[in-house]
Amino acid sequence: MDNRARILETALQLFTGRGYDAIGVQEICETAGVTKPTLYHYFGNKRGLLDILVEERCAPLISDLAAAAAYGGDLPLSLQRVVEACFSFAAREPLLYRLLLGLWFAAPEHDAYQVVAALHEREHHILEDMFLAASKDHGNMRGKEQTYAATFLGMINNYVGLFLNGYLELDPAAERQAVRQFSYGIYS
Repeated sequence: MDNRARILETALQLFTGRGYDAIGVQEICETAGVTKPTLYHYFGNKRGLLDILVEERCAPLISDLAAAAAYGGDLPLSLQRVVEACFSFAAREPLLYRLLLGLWFAAPEHDAYQVVAALHEREHHILEDMFLAASKDHGNMRGKEQTYAATFLGMINNYVGLFLNGYLELDPAAERQAVRQFSYGIYS
């Protein structure tokens, strides 16, 4: 593993274990076995490190989510694919997902919140576009796309939180349950 990758992995481990604010650049460098100038060379500062960590490690999630949310006339299938994409990512990247969920609840003016909020906004827009496309076939959904996107993403994140804390498995049964639970609300 090269220095850059080692710094990213170390930061993920430390940020997830004790929180973004509790970890300083010096501790990241000591744990990764690099110097501060090396970290600054690659990332500029701690915020830059978090920016790149989230951007690079979440790129597959955004790509998979966009593909899954491509509405093709079958909303239940799109919902299922979205849940599968998110659950699959959470299973592959449990530390990262835990970090993202934790930082989502930081104060809005906090640097770390702003990084995660930008990611969350991209996810939200992908889902909102899916619901907007589906509203052409489901008239009762018109004007509710933003609310549906927020609610669906929130529900998915709650399921992932339960998984991360050992309360459930992210298996096909959980995927079906999540889709049914959400669908019941939007079709009623």
